[in-house]
Amino acid sequence: MAENILARLADHARERVEAAKRVRPFEEVRAEALAMDRDTGFPFERALAAPGISFICECKKASPSKGIIARDYPYVRIAQSYEAAGASCISVLTEPKWFLGAPEHLREIAAAVSIPCLRKDFTVDSYMIFEAKLLGASAVLLIAALLPEETLKEYIGTADLLGLTALVEAHDEGEIAAAARAGARVIGVNNRNLKDFSVDVSNSVRLRSLVPESTLFISESGVRDRGDIEVLEKAGVNAVLIGEALMRAPDRRAMLDTLRGVTGTGAGRASGT
Repeated sequence: MAENILARLADHARERVEAAKRVRPFEEVRAEALAMDRDTGFPFERALAAPGISFICECKKASPSKGIIARDYPYVRIAQSYEAAGASCISVLTEPKWFLGAPEHLREIAAAVSIPCLRKDFTVDSYMIFEAKLLGASAVLLIAALLPEETLKEYIGTADLLGLTALVEAHDEGEIAAAARAGARVIGVNNRNLKDFSVDVSNSVRLRSLVPESTLFISESGVRDRGDIEVLEKAGVNAVLIGEALMRAPDRRAMLDTLRGVTGTGAGRASGT
């Protein structure tokens, strides 16, 4: 079932790209992106390489498995509240059909915060990488399950050319190996089982040992409490990407304080919604 959803997400992404190209041709978007500052120093990677575990906090209104997560979705204010609470980076969903995101959300959030932003989408065409640069992203998501290894390598090169970080998402040992061979400097392991949507953070612990310590490692999905963070910290995980747990929290800033192990600062604070 999940593989079918992933395939449908990818198919719809291709349709979106073709529609976007009719509005703004590939060469136009590519030229504009290449004309921007590309000597960025890769701020997304710098943020994740900081001492301790880094937090990538996600702006996400909905998902295929959970439906609507946040009916009230002032995404810019949410992102600003994450930054104020100590997030290292912001992940922004731009997929419109199942996640109810939009490229404009990324543009507005990137302009409103000073920390790096990840374009969270189903990258199936290099057009989306050039577009991410124009939207203000510092990083793009590449999903190993969707891309042949040679394409993965090509897209990492395109991101590098633009001064963007490629976060390569893997789910198992084979995808980890493909990501490493393709030259990924940042690998994220999705703790969600693609067959039944169950989540288990021990998936990150198990797969961390297969990735060189010099490669930045992100644990994605399923992080619920400070105990999960402590387990991942001990395993040498550089960062966690947290979406649903924060989006559902009545006080997102207080929730992030709790996850970070910061006490006594979140009580009585506005929810960031």
